[in-house]
Amino acid sequence: MIVVSDTSPLTALLTVGGEELLRLLFHEVVVPRAVGEELLRSHPSLPVWLRVEMVREPMRVREFVLVVDRGEAEAIELAKELHADRLLIDDRKGRRLAAQQGIPVIGLLGVILLARRRHLIPSARVLLDRLRHEAGMYLSDDIVNAALATVGE
Repeated sequence: MIVVSDTSPLTALLTVGGEELLRLLFHEVVVPRAVGEELLRSHPSLPVWLRVEMVREPMRVREFVLVVDRGEAEAIELAKELHADRLLIDDRKGRRLAAQQGIPVIGLLGVILLARRRHLIPSARVLLDRLRHEAGMYLSDDIVNAALATVGE
């Protein structure tokens, strides 16, 4: 399974030391160059298993930048070019644009729930609390509680 990621989900996981979940859940994790550069502004290095790739169609990226930021635009285009199984993105506008392009999306919350279902983490609640407090991830209590109920927490 190929997953292309935007910056915010990866940086949140890097902040709490949970980035390894992506490698365990997905066969390949790829980011466009713009996302790689954004990540390196906040983190000293990238995981060795994370592949950074350039988009082949910069013209479409320019169209997407009219709606979303550069990293999101490149991530959407790269997901399209690679026929990725999923685009990991949390931004609402980015998710909407990806869906319009026919790209299946997953958010960081979905990744955490998937990791819990596959018994890769002992508690989705603990990881979500860390992401909320340490990485500044925002989710309403109602969304968190509804999501946690799906995994019996």
